[in-house]
Amino acid sequence: MESDMYDATPSPSASRSDVSRNELNGKLPDDPNDDPEALTRTDTTLSAVVPPKELWREILFVVVVCMAQFMTQAGLCISIAPVYIIGRSFQTSTPGELSWFAAAYSLTVGTFILVCGRLGDVLGHRLMFIIGFAWFGLWSLLAGFSVWSNQVFFDCCRALQGMGPAMLLPNAIAILGRAYPPGLRKEMIFSFFGATAPSGFIIGGVFSSILAQMTWWPWAYWVQGMVCFAFAVLGVLVIPHTSRPHFQKDLPIWVRLDLLGAAAGIIALVLINFAWNQAALVGWATPYTYVLLIVGFIIFGGFLWIERIAQCPLLPSAVFTGDLAWVLGCIAAGWSSFGIIIYYFYQFMEEIKGNSPLLATAKWVAAAPSGAIAALLTGFLLGRLPPSVIMFCAMVFFTAGLSVFATVPVDQTYWAQAFVASLITSWGMDMSFPSGTLILSNSMPHHHQGLAASLVTTTVNYSISLGLGFAGTVESNVNDGGRNVLRGYRGALYLGIGFAGLGLVVSILFMFVSWRRSQVSHKSG
Repeated sequence: MESDMYDATPSPSASRSDVSRNELNGKLPDDPNDDPEALTRTDTTLSAVVPPKELWREILFVVVVCMAQFMTQAGLCISIAPVYIIGRSFQTSTPGELSWFAAAYSLTVGTFILVCGRLGDVLGHRLMFIIGFAWFGLWSLLAGFSVWSNQVFFDCCRALQGMGPAMLLPNAIAILGRAYPPGLRKEMIFSFFGATAPSGFIIGGVFSSILAQMTWWPWAYWVQGMVCFAFAVLGVLVIPHTSRPHFQKDLPIWVRLDLLGAAAGIIALVLINFAWNQAALVGWATPYTYVLLIVGFIIFGGFLWIERIAQCPLLPSAVFTGDLAWVLGCIAAGWSSFGIIIYYFYQFMEEIKGNSPLLATAKWVAAAPSGAIAALLTGFLLGRLPPSVIMFCAMVFFTAGLSVFATVPVDQTYWAQAFVASLITSWGMDMSFPSGTLILSNSMPHHHQGLAASLVTTTVNYSISLGLGFAGTVESNVNDGGRNVLRGYRGALYLGIGFAGLGLVVSILFMFVSWRRSQVSHKSG
């Protein structure tokens, strides 16, 4: 099978804007001609992004691109903090229905990232970034207007809203990845990208709570829509324009985009996720839940088969390295637990403690500065410690945060355990994302670098949604038919401890495997 790649015309002005780690070590970059599945070559003039020369312009460029992560997390929290206020407007307080407000959003964020990353590879990352913010803004506005419709329309708007971040995240990471060569500057910028996550979540929670309590909850979505449109305009102005990719081999667009594989993958992931989240609402005794789950797994098997024979697969065989399962296993377990603690922190504070959405958000606000410190420290440590050790530390923080909060007594002061949980959980977030991305990036060929961050981001967001489905199922089965709410919350949080603990075990095994590999390399060298 012939390779399918960009027309690589070297240029002195752009050749150093994307330097592989092998080049820094005095080696030649990987040759995409050796990979029959290569869709792109990132070391070309067409894919290079030259950051602005002036410092203030470069800062603005980095901030605008990092707003993709910031707004993604803000979009998640605006349905979590005021969840009961939103539920009352739709005449529902059923836990399974309320959890869909957040789960529908995370479902599509996680499901569509790989596909949207491929669209960026083919159509241009800058273009997809701008379209992503415009799409995000449109469906944010419509989500607010759903107040005059019903809960189903609101859930659909949340799902379609999530496709905006799915366009933003992989293309934002690709823009930064192609603008900066490996080194401390790039590691700090990627750490800043991760640090915007807890800040975005808090800001989204604060403003959605204020607007829901003081005015009307749809205003949070309308304001978010206007902000997204503003960032789309800023993207046009501050992100350097690059030529649209050109390919040496003329393939139909549906082949280049792997539309058949994309359709199978999307359908499979949606069905699997829908089944788990809907089971929390209607129970597994309802036939369509387990039927959809089985069909989803069958279609997912078909997706894997399609990827093996596709000319331009979304998941080339070269990405299936020895580190992939270890890293994604840690990420999936850790971030599933994170989705659970975030959701049930608000449930506990609002339902059990009687706090308002704004007060509950204020109780989580320590996560923002704590996460920023964690991100900066991670950026500093990435070049000094093995990434597998940093991943282990992240799993420790996830496990500790869940363990501390799951055992909070109802009458205990906030500062004793809840405050501690908010401080340490964000360290799991901001240590696992950059370390996981770096591990996969180092283990993949140079021309598949963009997939590393896309796989991590897909796993992060899909795991949040799936974790809420698992937790909702546990909650509905142990809360005595809704009569013992606290017991249901405890059960869900204990499941979160199990997920985080699983991630901790996997990270320990991964750390041991990495150590053994380094010992063998040292002896052979």
